[in-house]
Amino acid sequence: MASEEQCSVPLRWRSISLTHIEFPAGDLTGQVLAYTSLLPIAILVGFVTLIVFKRELHTISSFGGLVLNEGVNWLLKHILREPRPCEGAHTTLTTEYGMPSSHSQFIWFFVVYFFLFLYLRMHQTNNARCVELLWRHILSITLLGVALSVSYSRVYLLYHTWSQVFYGGVAGSTIGVVWFFFTQEVLTPLFPKIAAWPISEFFLVRDTSLIPNILWFEYTVTRSEARNRQRKLGTKLQ
Repeated sequence: MASEEQCSVPLRWRSISLTHIEFPAGDLTGQVLAYTSLLPIAILVGFVTLIVFKRELHTISSFGGLVLNEGVNWLLKHILREPRPCEGAHTTLTTEYGMPSSHSQFIWFFVVYFFLFLYLRMHQTNNARCVELLWRHILSITLLGVALSVSYSRVYLLYHTWSQVFYGGVAGSTIGVVWFFFTQEVLTPLFPKIAAWPISEFFLVRDTSLIPNILWFEYTVTRSEARNRQRKLGTKLQ
């Protein structure tokens, strides 16, 4: 819980427009952490963008896991009904319950799922093994820092207690692991059939589960196609 001293000192809160996430007025650290706590929204926007432009079944499945994770969080909050610290400090809350933290649960689901995807789903396909492993490690460390920052921001801004953030992280990590292996073992074998459905073909939904490294695949295919078109264009101009 937040200390009595923290709750007894009246704070003048400012909110970020549109999102209404509040931070103490004049507190630069609080303002930075308030923007940090918006990262789950940015991740959601990123997922929607990928689904619209890539239409890949694994991405859609991952987004489904995020939605499930949020549903479990809502259910746990209304079962446990543990109040937030400094009750009444914030006036723009969607729910009065704080156990577990939805921000913490969201970000740890995403990070743990991404870790598993990065190291188990994407495989080495070219000779630059050291370089590829290096950027994977750098990305993993960066994501870990992001998860810790988002979690800490919820405590610093008095939205949650440490226990609410901790158990949110545990719940999100657990659901992330379960959903990843459910996707890999149960859903992935069904993806070819789903991709062959008429509605999937109409919306150009695709299955890339048999392609180990989609980034490398798209890069090589795009480069090859661009060169072929360039040759044909050069032939027509001669």
